[in-house]
Amino acid sequence: MASGAKLFYGIALFFAIVTTVYIIGTITVDHSAALKGIEWSGVVGMTLGGLLALMLAVYLHLTESKSDIGPADWEEAEIEDGEGVLGFFSASSIWPFAMTVSIVILGLGIGFWHYWLIVAGAVCLIYTATMLNLQYGLPPEKH
Repeated sequence: MASGAKLFYGIALFFAIVTTVYIIGTITVDHSAALKGIEWSGVVGMTLGGLLALMLAVYLHLTESKSDIGPADWEEAEIEDGEGVLGFFSASSIWPFAMTVSIVILGLGIGFWHYWLIVAGAVCLIYTATMLNLQYGLPPEKH
């Protein structure tokens, strides 16, 4: 976890530097037909992004001492040390592809504002998500 904490400390430092440059830039640069001063939406957004990164860095830093060393921080670790059970995945299942097609139909309906396509995509997405979850809970003749 030390690598994760260092990464988020770096991101927080980056946001602090960029926010400072942004504040100085918005105060000193004169735009035509614009008021001089701080542009608050950008400053608030970048400040909150930096605080979020800092919060995650401090959390990872504090929990590092309470946990065992992870494979990412162990210099003599092998690839096998980091692997674990990721879960069961059925490679022959058609339902992930069917869900993808349903999402494409739904996206096209939203993009072109065709309500019938939105309804068809949403219904197909609900059906395919249900069948994905039930593919091993139903008897084979019900598939």
